[in-house]
Amino acid sequence: MTEKPPLDGSEGRTWMEEGRSQTQLTAVDGPDEAATDDGDRPAWDSKIQYVLAQVGFSVGLGNVWRFPYLCHQNGGGAFMLLYVFLLVVVGVPLFFMELAAGQSIRQGSIGVWKHISPKLGGIGYSSCMVCFYVALYYNVIIAWSLFYMGNSFQYPLPWEKCPTNVTSNDTVKECAGSSPTSYFWFRKALNITNSIEESGEFNPIMTGCLLAAWAIVALAMIKGIKSSAKVMYFSSIFPYVVLFIFLIRGLLLDGALEGITYMFYPKLEIWGNVQVWRQAATQVFFALGLGYGSVIAYSSYNPVHNNCHRDALMVSCINFMTSVLASLVVFIVLGFRAKNIALRCVAENLSVLNLLASSGSNQHWWPWFNMTDVSTVTLAEYREWYHLYSSMVGPKITDCSLEQEMNKGVEGTGLAFIAFTEVMAFFPASPFWSALFFLMLLNLGLSTMFGTMQGILTPLMDNFSLLGHHRTLLTVSSCALGFIIGLLFTQRSGNYFVTMFDDYSATLPLVIVVIFETISVAWVYGTDRFLDDIEIMLKWRPPVVYKYLWKYVCLLAMVSLLAASLLRMVFKGPTYTAWNQSTASEMTLEYPGWALAMIIMLIVFASLPVPVSYIYSLVKNRWVRSTPSQVEVGQEMRRELYTKCSSTEQPDSHFQPVHFREDEVHPRPAFLSVGNEHYRLLSQEEDEEEEEEEQDTGV
Repeated sequence: MTEKPPLDGSEGRTWMEEGRSQTQLTAVDGPDEAATDDGDRPAWDSKIQYVLAQVGFSVGLGNVWRFPYLCHQNGGGAFMLLYVFLLVVVGVPLFFMELAAGQSIRQGSIGVWKHISPKLGGIGYSSCMVCFYVALYYNVIIAWSLFYMGNSFQYPLPWEKCPTNVTSNDTVKECAGSSPTSYFWFRKALNITNSIEESGEFNPIMTGCLLAAWAIVALAMIKGIKSSAKVMYFSSIFPYVVLFIFLIRGLLLDGALEGITYMFYPKLEIWGNVQVWRQAATQVFFALGLGYGSVIAYSSYNPVHNNCHRDALMVSCINFMTSVLASLVVFIVLGFRAKNIALRCVAENLSVLNLLASSGSNQHWWPWFNMTDVSTVTLAEYREWYHLYSSMVGPKITDCSLEQEMNKGVEGTGLAFIAFTEVMAFFPASPFWSALFFLMLLNLGLSTMFGTMQGILTPLMDNFSLLGHHRTLLTVSSCALGFIIGLLFTQRSGNYFVTMFDDYSATLPLVIVVIFETISVAWVYGTDRFLDDIEIMLKWRPPVVYKYLWKYVCLLAMVSLLAASLLRMVFKGPTYTAWNQSTASEMTLEYPGWALAMIIMLIVFASLPVPVSYIYSLVKNRWVRSTPSQVEVGQEMRRELYTKCSSTEQPDSHFQPVHFREDEVHPRPAFLSVGNEHYRLLSQEEDEEEEEEEQDTGV
């Protein structure tokens, strides 16, 4: 692939001088160069391929199990309004900025920021590091989905009932103390230890599933976007089909209306909570995939005049609507689950009341409804009776609140592998619904995984020609390395490391990356000149409001998010949720010292390329200024030769003149104007004319 030279032309200038003196991002190349670039660089077969790729990358597992949880915990409809506000003023402008930069420069993340300034190359390397971190643990989640999908093809589902102890013929204590779905997840799937300090042996089944997951990724990406784009037709569209199927099925469930009401009921007081703003901004940030370099990589395969502004608005809207659709499905399912738990609670309490009644006890607070037929007692009737006589009944009789069950927020793996599996066990033909759900999770994960890997491979191939010529080997080697390092997550304590990487390896480094991206475009290169370049691409100028959003609003929002995340980490301290086998319950633990050191190393290693690249560029520039280049030496030698030849003094016999072919294009300092400069020896007449000219001017 053709590697574009730095825009500024000289590495010896100051930071701000570079931004003011660079040529346009969309500078027109010569015919030969343009032909080479277009010929070597892959391109999307159609616009629909590109849109599916961007949507598939941005719409991931977080839309299904993170966004609904945040709505659930932070005021429902009020959180959605806050999310839309931040999406419009921060998310869309930054997403548009990355799309425009990648499309205009036609390079991966490393090449784009190097192109703007050589000192900014570290931004791209940091993006690659974060993508590698995310790929490591994201594929583990895909492996879990493969495991559950494989276990879905049996009836009854293995997580429907608690197993019995073979020796005592009793229910397994750990399962009896929790639930069948929790027991299957923590004991059968993960076989988890009690803390991160107990590593345990490797889980052979999960190791095999992880190998299969990496094999799928390698095969799908072995020919670059040509092969992965074809997979996208299924992996990006299929999750929407499943979500709509679950939505229609869920609306027929008892408790669906309660779940939807709980979801949309706004609690506007949450807008005064700083942590809610932080969570909303973080979700916007990760939902669009900002900072990974994948957005830049995908857009770099677009035609130069593609309408990337329309793409930014379209993908952002699709992303948000997908989050709303997934939230509807999740809240309907959670409403059904909460209604079932509450009705089971009513049945248990009524059985206790029946025992009291059979013992001959006669109390004035007996319920007025029929206690013998539980199916005829509604939840509302029981709660009305309980609120009237709760002070008189014994401690064995409890309240059965649907709202209380709904308030128990479930997110992440707990939502997918515990709550959803529990609900699907109640469905008729439960294996079908279970296989469908985990196939959806598998495709959501794969489409995001393709974009993440593209954020690693594209910049490396663009900037290192050797890697670019061995695309297949690079893809397979990267996947093999990912599998080997990913064995960390397949040991019995692996889930705790997945939590560590998910919470800390990407958040802070990505925010730092996007801060530097915004600074480089808004303050180094200049927003006016960036809008000029976009105008050349789109044939129309984007609204001037983007200038102020990039320069002030987005930058302030990112710095505030970084500060809030750092303060929360310092004052709250990194913690994780562990499963205690003896109590069959979850507990919050603090990370040990070595784990804290590992967290710090992950953050430092991902952020380090930015300052290292800047310092390296400064040192290199000073060395270049202090050391005369070969071009300068050659020019001095020619000047000395021509002067001596035009006088009576002859050059030394040992001096070998430098000969230049008449058609040769000679190297020049990078800060000279662009164009072909040819050098040739002066003829005798020209030499004499030059001597006379020098005598006239006193030279």
